[in-house]
Amino acid sequence: MHTAAIDAALAADRDRAHAIVQELDDPLACWIHAILHKIEGDEWNSRYWYRRTRGRRYEDYSDARAELLAALDEARRK
Repeated sequence: MHTAAIDAALAADRDRAHAIVQELDDPLACWIHAILHKIEGDEWNSRYWYRRTRGRRYEDYSDARAELLAALDEARRK
């Protein structure tokens, strides 16, 4: 599910990506959710989701695509 959400986000299908991560409640899903809100420019909501990731921070990445690729690497390791 995580990789499907990230693939959708990378394909600019944020609605689909959002729908997938909203069904999940784990730190990786929260990270993906945070990235989606960062892409949308919703900093407040993005920071909320980062707080639920257990260690990720809004400031960790300046490039959302690079961050999605890092999340994809993590998803593939699970």
